[in-house]
Amino acid sequence: MIREIFVLIFVACFTADFAAATEVLDCATGELDKSGRAVSISKCVQPPCLLKRKTTIDVEQHFVPNRDVRSLTTSVNANVLGIPLPFVGVDGSNACNLIYNTDGSKASCPLAKGKEYVYKNSFPVLQIYPRLVLRVHWALTEGRENVACFEVPAQIT
Repeated sequence: MIREIFVLIFVACFTADFAAATEVLDCATGELDKSGRAVSISKCVQPPCLLKRKTTIDVEQHFVPNRDVRSLTTSVNANVLGIPLPFVGVDGSNACNLIYNTDGSKASCPLAKGKEYVYKNSFPVLQIYPRLVLRVHWALTEGRENVACFEVPAQIT
């Protein structure tokens, strides 16, 4: 009985980070994204998201491509005073191996137009990052075109 309670508590704590969607901004308009495509950032429901140095942040995004997609690249930067600074180790990385079907099974590229997918990634908030307020720009791109994109105000602590 105690074992079952422990497992239940562990599962509840583990899933609590993704229990609610995070309020994010639409990349095109800069306004609150009301598309219904959920984005979850660990330990953040309402911005600004606090990104504590020397921790790892999990990101999960549901998206539906509006065309067939052969390859995806993760494009992540911190917009500081209008200057985009890339997130080391995440920006420019292959996103295809981080794509899942909505049932949790691995999807990968190519992706079909009109089908919902889930992108899951995590990134370290490095000790070298300065403590500052910023806007995170997170996009999945094919070439120079966004396939999925969101922005979120954040603060590195």
